Amino acid sequence: MSSPLFLTADVCCNFFRQGLRSFRTGLICKVNTMKFLDQAKIFIQSGDGGAGCVSFRREKYIEFGGPNGGDGGKGGSVYIEAVENLNTLIDFRYTQHFKAPKGRNGMGSDKTGPKGDDIIIKVPVGTEILADDGETLIVDMVTPGQRYLIAKGGDGGRGNAQFKTSTNQAPRYAEPGWPGQEMWVWLRLKVIADVGLIGMPNAGKSTFLSVVTKARPKIADYPFTTLHPNLGVAWVDNYEMVIADIPGLIEGAHEGVGLGDRFLKHVERCSAFIHLIDATVEDVVKEYQAIRRELELYKKTLNTKPEVVVLNKIDALTKKEADKKASALEKACGKKVYQMSAIAKQGIFDCLLDVNKYITRERQRKADEDKKVEIVEEVKKPWSPLD
Repeated sequence: MSSPLFLTADVCCNFFRQGLRSFRTGLICKVNTMKFLDQAKIFIQSGDGGAGCVSFRREKYIEFGGPNGGDGGKGGSVYIEAVENLNTLIDFRYTQHFKAPKGRNGMGSDKTGPKGDDIIIKVPVGTEILADDGETLIVDMVTPGQRYLIAKGGDGGRGNAQFKTSTNQAPRYAEPGWPGQEMWVWLRLKVIADVGLIGMPNAGKSTFLSVVTKARPKIADYPFTTLHPNLGVAWVDNYEMVIADIPGLIEGAHEGVGLGDRFLKHVERCSAFIHLIDATVEDVVKEYQAIRRELELYKKTLNTKPEVVVLNKIDALTKKEADKKASALEKACGKKVYQMSAIAKQGIFDCLLDVNKYITRERQRKADEDKKVEIVEEVKKPWSPLD
């Protein structure tokens, strides 16, 4: 018979430390593997209304009691609310069905059944709600705190007390509750940013974002390092500017080449673009035209947005070579081309100051539109003697 195994205090402590270290490593791995999800499909169902009640008064000494069946309660509704502290739809990967409870049935003594509780589905600001076909837009959640009724709960059925008449003083029927609504909808997130960084893979977009903001995107020396949009906030002339780093595009992206053009939807809401071009490539004009072509093929309105063209990585070239490529690029695009090195922090804020002009102009235009809407609402306000 083998001798019993005794563990000393040091051995127990070592086992505990190793287990804790493994737990921490697993926890970190789980945090790091959190994915960016910008599209999800969910099922929504509001609650059915409760049935009405068939009941009669049966108290002692009341000869003609009559009907007293109460109405059914209303079913719960489903709302969608935009909140600021969310930036991905990852929660809907694990929960796709949202069903509001039904209303309770009516009861005797003219008691109405309790209403079903409402459900509030919280989504990031910038989420579009589309019908099952994926094309019909139901609502665009662009304002923090915006709430939309996506599925209304069914009304409760009427009890027999509601059907009492002079010719039918003892009705023996009641209505069933009305059914709720159910549907499949698509949630499609479009990041809301002031500036979108566009360009070929390895153009230095993530490096630029990490330099001008406190964002820390993944940076490496191979193409398609960025697999999902990254956001950062920069301060220019005491104004806040939200910058979105979009995964790199290549020629044929509209046909699904590379990562395709699925992430281009995130630049639709941007007020302006910063187009980064790698100065170390042989033909910078071809790279510029390829990206512009992909933007036009995806959506023609993207070509009308203001654009600041930047020649990046000039620290790898001589001044003569950089000037030559910048001159050729200016002839092709018809705009001023900024020379910059994000990693060396050269010429960074010149392009930011330029793009800030477009951002300020767009914000002023939106503010003027809001004022016009407020004035129109005041004019349409009906007269009241209390005013």
